[in-house]
Amino acid sequence: MLFSSIGRLRMISILEGISYLALLTFAMPIKYMAGDPEPVRIVGMAHGVLFIVFVLALFDVWYKHRWSLKFLLFCFACSLVPFAPFWLEGKLKERETRQA
Repeated sequence: MLFSSIGRLRMISILEGISYLALLTFAMPIKYMAGDPEPVRIVGMAHGVLFIVFVLALFDVWYKHRWSLKFLLFCFACSLVPFAPFWLEGKLKERETRQA
């Protein structure tokens, strides 16, 4: 999975999706219900770094495989919606098998 640029994007998509869900389901409630902002700082930083890595990997795949701008924007939009990165991973797997 990590040997191709699409495989790396798939892995980063999964990690970014997990970090987003962790931020929304654990860190934010702890911040607002318990008054402890530390989990948001930690999980938010991890999510931010993974999001930047996702965008860089997305541009790398877009450049190498000459995907359409429409699909690039679709992939980017999926990174903004909870649970969508996991669905996107399946779409990326299909493209990876088609191009292999």
